Amino acid sequence: MSRQRWGAVAAVAAVVVAAGLVWFKPWALWVDETVHEALPSAAPQTAPVGAPPPATASPSRAPAGPVTVAQGSFVSHEHATTGAVKIVRLADGSHTLRLEGLETSNGPDLRVWLSDAPVKEGRAGWFVFDEGMYVNLAKLKGNKGDQNYLLPADLDWSAYTSVSIWCDRFDVSFGAAELVRT
Repeated sequence: MSRQRWGAVAAVAAVVVAAGLVWFKPWALWVDETVHEALPSAAPQTAPVGAPPPATASPSRAPAGPVTVAQGSFVSHEHATTGAVKIVRLADGSHTLRLEGLETSNGPDLRVWLSDAPVKEGRAGWFVFDEGMYVNLAKLKGNKGDQNYLLPADLDWSAYTSVSIWCDRFDVSFGAAELVRT
Protein backbone atom coordinates (compact mmCIF):
# COMPACT_ATOMS: atom_id res chain seq x y z
CA MET A 1 0.00 0.00 0.00
CA SER A 2 1.36 3.44 -0.88
CA ARG A 3 2.14 6.13 1.65
CA GLN A 4 -0.75 8.21 0.37
CA ARG A 5 -3.25 5.39 1.03
CA TRP A 6 -1.80 4.75 4.51
CA GLY A 7 -2.24 8.46 5.26
CA ALA A 8 -5.87 8.38 4.11
CA VAL A 9 -6.59 5.23 6.16
CA ALA A 10 -4.96 6.82 9.23
CA ALA A 11 -7.00 10.02 8.80
CA VAL A 12 -10.27 8.09 8.49
CA ALA A 13 -9.36 5.96 11.51
CA ALA A 14 -8.61 9.10 13.56
CA VAL A 15 -12.00 10.61 12.66
CA VAL A 16 -13.81 7.36 13.58
CA VAL A 17 -11.99 7.13 16.92
CA ALA A 18 -12.69 10.80 17.74
CA ALA A 19 -16.39 10.41 16.85
CA GLY A 20 -16.58 7.25 18.98
CA LEU A 21 -15.06 9.04 21.96
CA VAL A 22 -17.49 11.94 21.64
CA TRP A 23 -20.47 9.55 21.34
CA PHE A 24 -19.57 7.05 24.10
CA LYS A 25 -17.79 9.44 26.55
CA PRO A 26 -15.95 6.57 28.26
CA TRP A 27 -14.28 8.93 30.74
CA ALA A 28 -17.70 9.52 32.35
CA LEU A 29 -17.49 6.04 33.88
CA TRP A 30 -14.57 7.20 36.05
CA VAL A 31 -15.86 10.67 36.97
CA ASP A 32 -18.39 10.90 39.80
CA GLU A 33 -20.78 13.80 40.26
CA THR A 34 -22.03 13.98 43.85
CA VAL A 35 -25.10 16.04 44.77
CA HIS A 36 -26.26 16.86 48.32
CA GLU A 37 -29.64 18.60 48.14
CA ALA A 38 -31.82 19.03 51.21
CA LEU A 39 -35.48 18.09 50.98
CA PRO A 40 -37.27 21.22 49.76
CA SER A 41 -39.89 22.89 51.87
CA ALA A 42 -42.71 25.03 50.57
CA ALA A 43 -41.85 28.71 50.61
CA PRO A 44 -43.93 30.68 53.09
CA GLN A 45 -46.67 32.78 51.56
CA THR A 46 -46.11 36.51 52.04
CA ALA A 47 -48.97 38.96 52.08
CA PRO A 48 -48.80 42.15 50.02
CA VAL A 49 -47.80 45.31 51.91
CA GLY A 50 -50.84 46.74 53.71
CA ALA A 51 -52.83 43.50 53.60
CA PRO A 52 -54.41 42.32 56.85
CA PRO A 53 -52.51 39.54 58.63
CA PRO A 54 -53.64 36.01 57.75
CA ALA A 55 -56.04 34.28 60.10
CA THR A 56 -54.32 31.82 62.40
CA ALA A 57 -55.21 28.28 61.42
CA SER A 58 -56.21 25.82 64.07
CA PRO A 59 -53.63 23.07 64.73
CA SER A 60 -55.88 20.44 63.16
CA ARG A 61 -56.10 22.46 59.91
CA ALA A 62 -52.46 23.48 59.67
CA PRO A 63 -50.79 22.25 56.48
CA ALA A 64 -48.78 19.12 57.02
CA GLY A 65 -45.03 19.19 56.51
CA PRO A 66 -43.35 16.99 53.93
CA VAL A 67 -45.05 13.58 53.77
CA THR A 68 -43.69 10.53 51.91
CA VAL A 69 -46.55 9.19 49.74
CA ALA A 70 -44.60 6.51 47.82
CA GLN A 71 -41.15 4.96 48.07
CA GLY A 72 -38.90 2.21 46.84
CA SER A 73 -35.33 0.90 46.63
CA PHE A 74 -33.20 0.67 43.51
CA VAL A 75 -32.22 -2.62 41.89
CA SER A 76 -29.30 -2.81 39.47
CA HIS A 77 -29.69 -3.16 35.73
CA GLU A 78 -26.96 -2.24 33.23
CA HIS A 79 -24.80 -0.78 36.04
CA ALA A 80 -24.70 -1.40 39.80
CA THR A 81 -27.25 0.99 41.31
CA THR A 82 -28.31 1.43 44.94
CA GLY A 83 -30.27 3.97 46.95
CA ALA A 84 -33.85 4.92 47.66
CA VAL A 85 -36.51 6.92 45.88
CA LYS A 86 -39.42 8.77 47.46
CA ILE A 87 -42.29 10.85 46.24
CA VAL A 88 -42.85 13.53 48.84
CA ARG A 89 -45.90 15.80 49.17
CA LEU A 90 -44.78 19.20 50.42
CA ALA A 91 -46.83 21.46 52.69
CA ASP A 92 -48.05 23.51 49.71
CA GLY A 93 -49.46 20.37 48.04
CA SER A 94 -46.75 20.07 45.38
CA HIS A 95 -44.86 16.79 44.90
CA THR A 96 -41.14 16.13 44.59
CA LEU A 97 -39.36 12.97 43.52
CA ARG A 98 -36.38 12.52 45.85
CA LEU A 99 -33.39 10.24 45.34
CA GLU A 100 -31.55 9.41 48.57
CA GLY A 101 -28.17 7.74 48.85
CA LEU A 102 -28.04 7.16 45.10
CA GLU A 103 -24.94 5.31 43.89
CA THR A 104 -24.62 4.39 40.22
CA SER A 105 -22.13 4.74 37.38
CA ASN A 106 -21.96 7.98 35.51
CA GLY A 107 -23.01 7.93 31.89
CA PRO A 108 -23.23 10.07 28.79
CA ASP A 109 -26.95 11.01 28.97
CA LEU A 110 -28.60 9.83 32.20
CA ARG A 111 -32.20 10.82 32.91
CA VAL A 112 -34.72 10.34 35.71
CA TRP A 113 -37.87 8.66 34.38
CA LEU A 114 -41.23 7.88 35.92
CA SER A 115 -42.69 4.81 34.18
CA ASP A 116 -45.64 2.44 34.31
CA ALA A 117 -43.32 -0.51 33.55
CA PRO A 118 -42.78 -3.18 36.19
CA VAL A 119 -39.34 -3.37 37.77
CA LYS A 120 -37.69 -6.62 36.74
CA GLU A 121 -34.40 -7.77 38.21
CA GLY A 122 -31.40 -8.49 36.03
CA ARG A 123 -31.13 -8.20 32.26
CA ALA A 124 -34.90 -8.67 31.83
CA GLY A 125 -35.41 -5.18 33.29
CA TRP A 126 -32.87 -3.29 31.21
CA PHE A 127 -35.07 -2.23 28.30
CA VAL A 128 -38.71 -2.17 29.52
CA PHE A 129 -39.09 1.43 30.66
CA ASP A 130 -39.65 3.02 27.25
CA GLU A 131 -42.28 0.47 26.16
CA GLY A 132 -45.29 1.99 27.91
CA MET A 133 -46.11 5.29 29.55
CA TYR A 134 -43.15 7.26 30.88
CA VAL A 135 -42.19 10.81 31.78
CA ASN A 136 -38.66 12.09 31.35
CA LEU A 137 -38.46 14.29 34.47
CA ALA A 138 -34.97 15.70 34.00
CA LYS A 139 -31.32 15.05 33.40
CA LEU A 140 -29.79 13.22 36.38
CA LYS A 141 -28.02 15.87 38.48
CA GLY A 142 -25.33 13.51 39.73
CA ASN A 143 -24.62 9.80 39.90
CA LYS A 144 -24.17 9.93 43.69
CA GLY A 145 -25.96 11.55 46.60
CA ASP A 146 -29.34 13.06 47.43
CA GLN A 147 -31.33 15.05 44.87
CA ASN A 148 -34.82 16.40 44.20
CA TYR A 149 -36.95 16.63 41.07
CA LEU A 150 -40.11 18.74 41.23
CA LEU A 151 -43.06 16.90 39.68
CA PRO A 152 -45.18 19.02 37.32
CA ALA A 153 -48.43 20.15 38.96
CA ASP A 154 -50.52 18.62 36.17
CA LEU A 155 -48.80 15.22 36.37
CA ASP A 156 -50.78 12.36 37.93
CA TRP A 157 -47.77 10.65 39.48
CA SER A 158 -49.97 7.84 40.85
CA ALA A 159 -50.32 6.49 37.28
CA TYR A 160 -46.63 5.53 37.35
CA THR A 161 -45.32 2.52 39.24
CA SER A 162 -41.55 2.87 38.89
CA VAL A 163 -38.56 5.16 38.58
CA SER A 164 -35.63 4.44 36.29
CA ILE A 165 -32.19 5.97 35.95
CA TRP A 166 -32.33 5.82 32.17
CA CYS A 167 -29.43 6.19 29.73
CA ASP A 168 -31.05 8.01 26.83
CA ARG A 169 -27.98 7.59 24.64
CA PHE A 170 -28.15 3.78 24.69
CA ASP A 171 -31.84 3.24 25.65
CA VAL A 172 -31.06 1.19 28.75
CA SER A 173 -31.88 1.38 32.46
CA PHE A 174 -28.91 1.69 34.81
CA GLY A 175 -31.20 0.86 37.74
CA ALA A 176 -34.85 1.14 38.76
CA ALA A 177 -37.11 1.19 41.80
CA GLU A 178 -40.72 0.12 42.21
CA LEU A 179 -42.86 2.82 43.81
CA VAL A 180 -44.93 1.50 46.71
CA ARG A 181 -47.68 3.78 48.04
CA THR A 182 -47.38 4.53 51.76
